Amino acid sequence: MDKGFQYTYSAKEQNEIQNIRKKYEVKEEDKLDRLRKMDAQVTKKGTAISLILGIFGALIMGFGMSLVMTDLGSRLGLPYYYVFGIVIGIVGMIPVCLAYPVYMRITRKERERIAPEVLRLSEELLKQ
Repeated sequence: MDKGFQYTYSAKEQNEIQNIRKKYEVKEEDKLDRLRKMDAQVTKKGTAISLILGIFGALIMGFGMSLVMTDLGSRLGLPYYYVFGIVIGIVGMIPVCLAYPVYMRITRKERERIAPEVLRLSEELLKQ
């Protein structure tokens, strides 16, 4: 008679094991998951571009503000550094102000691009 060692895991450990196992199982993507991913993908491109544009503009605007508010301009040897600072700050405001309209335009274009596929998938799901 073989006397082997047998061990059972607790419910918490069983749950953890199942969660780890789910990560490595190959599963087919169903239509609802695909529809959710497509919907989430619409805003990603616009968000990335508008963030880059806004941050770039904020950095330029900050440089202009630092010329006006500190003695950086005089240390750099710029004549009329207050004027340069104001102009650079205003130039920096332009991309900051354009970030949201750029986001909206890109998001609208992406929605138009994937609309036929989203409508087709949603129609299939509604018929089921």
